[in-house]
Amino acid sequence: MAWRYAGDQMKRWREAAGISRQALAQEAGYGYDAIKGMERGVRKVQAHVLRIADEMCGAQGKLAAAVEFLRPEPFPSYSQDFMQAESEAVAHSSYENEFVPGLLQTEEVVRALFNNYCPPLDDETIEERVEARLKRQVMLDKQTKAFSFVISENALRDCVVGGESRTRQLRHLLDVGARRNVTIQVLSSGGGPHAGRRGPFVLLETPDHEHLGYEEGQTTGVLHSDLGKIGTLRQRHEMILRQALSPEGSARFIAELTEEL
Repeated sequence: MAWRYAGDQMKRWREAAGISRQALAQEAGYGYDAIKGMERGVRKVQAHVLRIADEMCGAQGKLAAAVEFLRPEPFPSYSQDFMQAESEAVAHSSYENEFVPGLLQTEEVVRALFNNYCPPLDDETIEERVEARLKRQVMLDKQTKAFSFVISENALRDCVVGGESRTRQLRHLLDVGARRNVTIQVLSSGGGPHAGRRGPFVLLETPDHEHLGYEEGQTTGVLHSDLGKIGTLRQRHEMILRQALSPEGSARFIAELTEEL
């Protein structure tokens, strides 16, 4: 909707000023079809184009002001409630079977994931989301906030980056796992059925000692407060903890995996 509104306003100001679409395209350094797509709202109106149009049309900042409303969201809309709850929580416990958790990813891994997003993201959105994910990681510095991560062996072996980048990711896990408020455990593969087979999830404890659960799929995320669902997730997490390697054994496993590379 923001794209459509900004594009429509640019078109109205351009036509009122008697400026052709081709003239705006030439001045802004874009093709005619690109400007047409922006005005129709099927392409995002670029900040540079809005500022050029504002100057050409004499809009006195009215078009340029739209730039702030076109900035990409740092997180998908379905995860925003979770991000807020996570930032306020006093304890974070999670299980991940596909990726190294976002709070533990190096910048190289973060970029690799967003660069391979489908459908593709534009450069501005990628930069916004990379920055937002890395900023989340400052939560790990809060020593009174407890973190417990269980990561499947498959997620560590089937890494999204290779070579030195993969080595740096594994070493980063060892460094973060050495903090006294962070516990990292590995759930070995080949152990048969386990409580994490149904997918990843996160459990949060609020400052009021209430509990929330979060599950995320391909296109949606759900933050649970229902006691029944929270109880199910907590039972599964407890079982996963029993089946995972100890923190010390997990550190040895990750160190050995690093040496194999």
